[in-house]
Amino acid sequence: MQEPSARLWLPPLSLAGCLRGVLLRDTRGLGLQGAALDSFLPATPLMSLYLLASSDAQWLATPGFSVPPPGYAPAPLLLAGPFTQPTHMRSRGEERGLVLLFLPDALRALTGIDPAAWRNRAGDAAAVLPADWRDWAESVRQLDGEAAQLAAVQAFLQPRWQALGAQRPSGRYADWSEALAVRAATSAAGRSLRQLERRIKRWAGLPLRELRAVSRAEAAFYAVAAAEGRPGFSWADIAAETDYADQSHLCRETRRLTGFSPEELRRRIATDPAFWAYRLWRG
Repeated sequence: MQEPSARLWLPPLSLAGCLRGVLLRDTRGLGLQGAALDSFLPATPLMSLYLLASSDAQWLATPGFSVPPPGYAPAPLLLAGPFTQPTHMRSRGEERGLVLLFLPDALRALTGIDPAAWRNRAGDAAAVLPADWRDWAESVRQLDGEAAQLAAVQAFLQPRWQALGAQRPSGRYADWSEALAVRAATSAAGRSLRQLERRIKRWAGLPLRELRAVSRAEAAFYAVAAAEGRPGFSWADIAAETDYADQSHLCRETRRLTGFSPEELRRRIATDPAFWAYRLWRG
């Protein structure tokens, strides 16, 4: 299924370890109705900065999905923290904007925002961003044209990230989460398991076991995409290939992180407009 309204921008190596990607969506003039106005999003360890031309999306309290955070209200500049449950949103009409997907330890280093304080939360980014970030985000939000917006993103973030001298892995969640574990073990005097867990949770907002669960889910997601059309496809094989204990473990974790069984998720990614974000990552 083609995605005429959305695309994924992957950042250059100069932003590796900082920005996982940028989702861009513009539904103006497409006349979307019904289910096409919905968006299903998985649980994520990332911090999401929304720069929207308008801000009227509803956060739906769907069983098995995250509930609207206390005090949540739509805002053109919106910050969302790591989420341990999937999310179901519904637009009231046309949408235009972009979502910057930050690795949480990187956003913390750049802005001082604490990922742990934003776990399962979303709110007005203008209230917490540093002044220069707030001005930049507002200017990007008002630009018309993806090329101009992405150029402004890169021009702002690249020198700030490089000034930190950070050398962190890009790629998939597994690389990042294991690098966090190594940093936690080598960056301070305390070496107990509890101290290591505290450091990781402070940097990422989530415990290492949750990061590893998301890493397994991502590996399974790409394994399913690679296996499409392969004779003898089986969920038991996918589970064995991607470090799950068994097929039941894969099913439980997939439902917890996405809201759907593996087979239903696979089917809806292929056919349902509301799963546009999944399709972008699948490529």
